[in-house]
Amino acid sequence: MSVTLDDQKLDALFTALSDRTRRDIVARLTTGQATVKELAEPYAMSMQAVSQHIRVLERAGLISQGRHRQSRPCRLEPAALDAALSWIEQSRQAWADRLDRLETHLAHLQEG
Repeated sequence: MSVTLDDQKLDALFTALSDRTRRDIVARLTTGQATVKELAEPYAMSMQAVSQHIRVLERAGLISQGRHRQSRPCRLEPAALDAALSWIEQSRQAWADRLDRLETHLAHLQEG
């Protein structure tokens, strides 16, 4: 089975979201952009550790950093979630179809 670019994007996205701190950072950025310092405030970890989390989120395309004077505000890139949402919806639909077929099959067996 070959790995496509879409597979690599999904792997990076789900890997980034597999960590609670990174999910918290994404959730915080839904309210608007924030500096690394602001994002680090709720955590008992170094700025370097928070910066590493931010780099993982950036590589996954979930956030971007701009430049404003001396700061580098982070902002959410919600379009990056489209690939994950599409994959989740396709998987949900496939399982719903399978369960519907199973239910029909079981109903026929009971009638039978």
